[in-house]
Amino acid sequence: MKKLGLMLFTSTLVTLPSLAANAPRATTATGVVEGVAEATGVKSYKGIPFATAPVGALRWKAPQAPKKWKGVRKADHFAARCMQLPLFSDMVFRSDGVSEDCLYLNVWTPAKSPREKLPVLVYFYGGGFQAGDGSEPRYDGESMAAKGIVTLTVNYRMNIFGFLAHPELTSESPHHASGNYGLMDQAAALQWVKKNIAAFGGDPARVTIAGESAGSYSVSAQMINPQARGLFAAAIGESGSLLSQMPPPPLSATEKAGAEFAQSIGKPTLAELRAMPAQDLLDATKTAKARFFASQDGYVIARTPAAMYAAGEQAKVPLLAGWNGQEGHYKQILGDAEPTPENFATALQKLYGDQAGAARQAYSGDVKQAATELASDRFIGYGTWKWIDTHARTSGKPVYRYYYVRPRPGQDGARHSVEIEYAMGNLDTNTVYAWTPEDHALSKQMQEYFANFIKTGNPNGAGLPEWPQASAGAGSRLMRLDVQSSAVTASDDAHQQFQETQVKP
Repeated sequence: MKKLGLMLFTSTLVTLPSLAANAPRATTATGVVEGVAEATGVKSYKGIPFATAPVGALRWKAPQAPKKWKGVRKADHFAARCMQLPLFSDMVFRSDGVSEDCLYLNVWTPAKSPREKLPVLVYFYGGGFQAGDGSEPRYDGESMAAKGIVTLTVNYRMNIFGFLAHPELTSESPHHASGNYGLMDQAAALQWVKKNIAAFGGDPARVTIAGESAGSYSVSAQMINPQARGLFAAAIGESGSLLSQMPPPPLSATEKAGAEFAQSIGKPTLAELRAMPAQDLLDATKTAKARFFASQDGYVIARTPAAMYAAGEQAKVPLLAGWNGQEGHYKQILGDAEPTPENFATALQKLYGDQAGAARQAYSGDVKQAATELASDRFIGYGTWKWIDTHARTSGKPVYRYYYVRPRPGQDGARHSVEIEYAMGNLDTNTVYAWTPEDHALSKQMQEYFANFIKTGNPNGAGLPEWPQASAGAGSRLMRLDVQSSAVTASDDAHQQFQETQVKP
């Protein structure tokens, strides 16, 4: 079954003239693709290759240009998702199985001709750099395309396939670097967009990159990736950045970890690792409890991201970013202990030692709320704030900050990732929750903000509460996104000032 799936995606998909008389077509640099005319008037093209299959000798290589095909290639279904373990219960896939041959993207366009020069959104999925796929319904691009935006989702390699560093890989690299192949995939997709998006009615000069969680980390990475320089005009980050308290480890550390992993599974050489069947290699990471992430490889990520942003070396583009009210849970701080002041003090003592008093002063007030905010900041809030704050200091471009607080129906807080369906206009793709008119109203508003930003670099527009620009330092303004959204002054300055003292060198 696996071999059959691989054959399907590595063969050249050429068809006879379509039986669907109105099936839309677009001519890319590598050949003609035929998509689907959706009932909304949006045209969708799924499973377009933006790179050669990264298999065999191309495993752990920078993505290579896709091969050309003759005739018409069907682009009416999602291609395979990249190799991954089943880690997250909320992930729903419409993709055609799992394969190492996975470097495909999907396009939704409202354009009636290639001459329209519409704004473009390229969305990177989340999943901790371990799982995720461009076929997930929450990222579906049809709703955003209906707002006049050519919308794409992009697959990229993950875990060991996307982020293994190894001394032999470094030696064979022209940049004397290894790891970060997943980030290279994203940059290759952006190169594809620059070359091909006009065929779908998009404007290569008006591209916004966006993502949530690992996708947001990815956006912060592409802003300092030399391979992505000049390929986008704006950026959106939802919950997360590389400017966290634990910066990406240096190449020396990731090479060592990669070599130790290879030794531990009895495949110490690069040739042996490349010869392993993809599923066996993935299973070996599970057995070894090993996961691989972005690293400071000296090329894609040249130096510590915080230092690069502080020096103004990132892409100078407008940024819209923020995080949610319950990114973490108070039990991550308190464990099974009741949320009392005494138990909170004990937990802070374990976490911060002689700085426990400063922590409690920063996270004052109701224990359950304070512990929730602390867990959220430790996980992802601080890193997102640091990205926003530093970009506001050094980019010379507008920055817009949000704080999202609307829970899904039946939930007790705005948990990690819940805003995606609201922002992308995709509530109806998730039938788990009984969405209310208030949820749909917030989704409409939030999608309008995002669409305006993608179109103009400014989220504001007619009929929307005014979203002020963020500023660096204390007292920044932000948009609190809820059923009744409103602009407010940040109330977490003390939190972030304390978290700054915890940054690892």
